[in-house]
Amino acid sequence: MADAGLTLAAPALPAKRIASIDVLRGVALLGILVLNIQTFAMPFEAYTNPTAYGDLTGANHWVAYFTHVLGDMKFMAIFSMLFGAGIVLLTERLEATGRSAIGVHYRRMLWLLAFGFIHAYGIWYGDILVGYAICGMWVVWLRSLQPWLLVLIGLVVVSISSILMGGMGLLLLVSTEEELAEITASLGSPEESIQSQLEIYRSGWVAQLSHRLPAAGTMQTMMFGFYTLWRASGLMLIGMALYRWGVFSCRASTATYAMMLALGILFGIPIVWWGLELKWDANWEWIQSEFLYYQFNYWGSMLVALGWVGLVMLFVKSGMLRWFQHALACVGRMALTNYLLQSLVCTLVFYGHGLGYFGEVDRVGQILVVLGVSVAQLIWSPLWLAAFRFGPFEWLWRSLTYWNLQPLRRRPPVIPGG
Repeated sequence: MADAGLTLAAPALPAKRIASIDVLRGVALLGILVLNIQTFAMPFEAYTNPTAYGDLTGANHWVAYFTHVLGDMKFMAIFSMLFGAGIVLLTERLEATGRSAIGVHYRRMLWLLAFGFIHAYGIWYGDILVGYAICGMWVVWLRSLQPWLLVLIGLVVVSISSILMGGMGLLLLVSTEEELAEITASLGSPEESIQSQLEIYRSGWVAQLSHRLPAAGTMQTMMFGFYTLWRASGLMLIGMALYRWGVFSCRASTATYAMMLALGILFGIPIVWWGLELKWDANWEWIQSEFLYYQFNYWGSMLVALGWVGLVMLFVKSGMLRWFQHALACVGRMALTNYLLQSLVCTLVFYGHGLGYFGEVDRVGQILVVLGVSVAQLIWSPLWLAAFRFGPFEWLWRSLTYWNLQPLRRRPPVIPGG
């Protein structure tokens, strides 16, 4: 599914935040919309197989190509790692004040789960909040392990999904023609599914429930069991280790970040590219593409994600474009609000209860929508945080977690002698 994942800020006062983490989160949040826009604007099949729907000539082809190479699974990986880092950050701060870290953490995860259910069933079936909340409930118990052990366990957990998907692909390959025909029939015709989604999402909100409800249910059951549980949880554990090593707080050396960037460019991108070329050569045949060649991006995407982290940390270290770094950090500080706003805006643009452009905007047009939404969020987030301590949904989440209305407005500066 779309890399629709995100990590959210620990409940700390703005003055105590780590700016580099917020900048990285802001980059990932804006980047994730490049992937999610495809399922806002087109039938789901176009995400997993770009040849299934829409124009793929000229610039549209290259948008689909580079979106896969540089974005697919990469930003989800960053969000998952940052989510794990956020768990450590929150629990450390709470434990330093003598409060019950586990109690607060579980209340946060339960409210995040509630937000996710509302988002998934009421707005967009590609929600990732539910999956993150569930994963966060168990990885927290491993937060105190040594960083090297967190990485080791994380890689083992991540590999489970790879083994499950690869094993299923091999079983399908050795199935008889009769068995494959039966399986294919049970899955339904992609063409019929595409036509059905075009009709449904060009209709009103109530009519959309006939697809959104079962699609969200599949995301939170089968998709979660085969993919999200293992990959998100494993990357959260790896993120805990990277946080403890100072990678996300920009405390690692410039050479370390340069090495991460080189790792993504020299190894991650070629691995992802190779898998993509194999899919094109196989004409996106579903067994090979979804279960076997998928492995290239599954593992290569983690290296590319580390490359993105290295690039962003080098950018922060450079001190360049401070105004832009501030805007990105503000977007990251309001990650939950901005994530939900992306869904609200895009569904209003593409779904029938809004402008109704579902299935009519090509991939180049989708990038223009992404650009417009991103610019808007880069402008509005600093303006909001200049007047308020938290984003609207961050404030609501914090207030529900502590069961006490939190201060929202910033205090005006005290003028000496005033």
